[in-house]
Order: sequence, then C-alpha cells, then structure tokens
Amino acid sequence: MEFDFLAYCIFFGAAFLGGFVDAIAGGGGLITLPAIMAMGVPPHMALATNKLQGTFGCFTATLNFTRKGMINYKEAFLGIIFTFIGAATGATLILFLNPKFLQIMIPFLLIAIFIYTIFMPKIGESDKASRMNYKVFYVAFGLILGFYDGFFGPGSGSFWTFAMVALIGLNMKKAVAHTKLLNFISNIVSLGVFIISGNMLWVIGILMGVGQIFGAFIGSNLVIKKEVKFIKTMFLIVVGATILKLFYSYFLE
Repeated sequence: MEFDFLAYCIFFGAAFLGGFVDAIAGGGGLITLPAIMAMGVPPHMALATNKLQGTFGCFTATLNFTRKGMINYKEAFLGIIFTFIGAATGATLILFLNPKFLQIMIPFLLIAIFIYTIFMPKIGESDKASRMNYKVFYVAFGLILGFYDGFFGPGSGSFWTFAMVALIGLNMKKAVAHTKLLNFISNIVSLGVFIISGNMLWVIGILMGVGQIFGAFIGSNLVIKKEVKFIKTMFLIVVGATILKLFYSYFLE
C-alpha cells in the first residue's frame, strides 16, 4: 500500500499519543488501531501492524520502569512464563475461533472495575498486604490474561493493573510498571503469530514504532514522577473509553 506524507504524519502522531497513554494507563490501541484503519488499511493488516508498533511502546516503557527499579523480576518471573503460555494459546486459537462472544462479557467486567475504583478512593495509593500468594496469582492470571490478550486484547492492561492492586497489594505505580512487562510478553507472542500470517505493513509498523518509543518514554516518566491520583485518573479515563469502544463495536457497527 502507498501513502502520502500527511498519512505518514498521522501514523506517527497517533503512535506517539498511543504510546504516551498506554505507558500511563494502558489502552493505547484505542488510538492507534482506529488511526491505522482510517487510512484505509484492511482490518487483518491493521491488527498485525498495530501489534508491531505497540510492541515498541511496551518494550520502551518496560525498559524505563526497569531502569528505575519499579519491576520486581523475581516475583514476576512466573507471570512472564505463564503469560507467554497463555498468550501463545490465545493467539493460536484466534486463527480458528471468532472472539465476538467476548465483546458481550468484557465491557461489564470493565464497568465493575471502573465503579470499584471510583468508590474506593484510596485504592492503589500505597502497597497493601497481599490477599493472594503472588506465585499463585502470577500462574493463574498469567494464563488467563495472557490468553485473553493473545485471543482478544482490549482492556487487558486494565485487568492486570486492577488485579495487582486488588489481589497482591501493589500500589498503582508498581502495578502499571508490572503490567507493561506482562503486556510486552503477550504482545511479542501475538506479534509472532501475525508475522507468520504474513499480514504486516512493515514500513508503517516501524515508523509508528518510533512514535511509540518517544510517547512511551515520556508517559512512563510521568508515571515515575506523578502522584498516584494522576495515574488513577488516567486509568479511569482509559477504562471508560475502552467500555464505550467495546459497546460501540458490538451494538452499533
């Protein structure tokens, strides 16, 4: 496919904004995927290209959080392994199954997260006592959310962040940092499946990847520097936007 200079600027700008938002609260795909499709890219190529560019952003945010000491790799190791397994299973099944049925259930789960976060104002402000053994948590949620991200995807970052805050007691900053690590793992797996399928716009994906790097670097630095209230507000905005997008996709498209 061929694009003019303005289209390339739009691709880059959307990726920058998507990487910025995604590093803070997830949901960058709500910006980048519609932007790619608006340029006339067929859906299967748009999904593949979006996964490629998004991987750059996840990697950049993960690297920045690692450098700042915000990720405990020893605790998250099981999460990495089982997220990989879950995502590989989900990304393989998506080749054979229709994920439409998930569009009915997921928005309602996100609504529950949205309401709980609003009415529990102190959630995520500081580390709390864990309600669940972290090894059991990472095995179970690695499989479940890894599978979900590989199979369908929207809201996976929000589910990870919320689960870490609610079940293993991480504060919101640490939860966001660990979420980017595990999102990066599931993205890599899904990207591998899309590469094998051959539906990739490499030039656009790499151009947008550069935009993602800049956006994710700035966004992840804001997470490090800003108070939890800012991160929580961004989290609620992204969850709300994801809910609206999923309802629109299911009922109006």
